[in-house]
Amino acid sequence: KSMGLVVAGLLLVGCTDGTSSGTSVDRHVTIVNNTNSTITNFYGSNAGTNSWEEDILGSEVLSSGSSTSIDFNDGSGYCNFDFKAVFADGTSSVDSGVDVCTTATVTFQ
Repeated sequence: KSMGLVVAGLLLVGCTDGTSSGTSVDRHVTIVNNTNSTITNFYGSNAGTNSWEEDILGSEVLSSGSSTSIDFNDGSGYCNFDFKAVFADGTSSVDSGVDVCTTATVTFQ
């Protein structure tokens, strides 16, 4: 089974170096599940950390064909985040260094 990842960017003014502390930058990213499997866990951690932090979905899941908008403003001012999706079949997909200040949508497919 092959899982691909498509990242679509939308350039927003105000975040140029990945460490901008501007509070006006929109860090909302829509996560789209275009796989044939449910995403049971989703993690988005500041690329400067060595931990996945908590499961953003909590008790929710992201079914095949569904999407959700997540605000990655963690107060640090960083724009670069690592994403990890864990699927119902136990497989996972990791995308490192996503610039949440310029990326509007991340699609798992």
